[in-house]
Amino acid sequence: MSAVEGEDALLLAVASAPKDRRRRLRSILLALMAQYTIVTMVVGLSVAGILRYAVTPQIVAQFEAIEAALKRLPAP
Repeated sequence: MSAVEGEDALLLAVASAPKDRRRRLRSILLALMAQYTIVTMVVGLSVAGILRYAVTPQIVAQFEAIEAALKRLPAP
């Protein structure tokens, strides 16, 4: 009977391994998702900052120049 109990214990040990593997995989995936989210936010904020302080003033200046040129045209 002790041989059967030994086999049962071995089966229980083997059966619990996938749960541990799933937990480890879940924690690894969670860490990767957190890193991805942080990097995405940093890149997004950097792009938004560049657009806000570098590109937008140039676009506004071009539209103001077009508006001024159109005002100088003689009325039809």
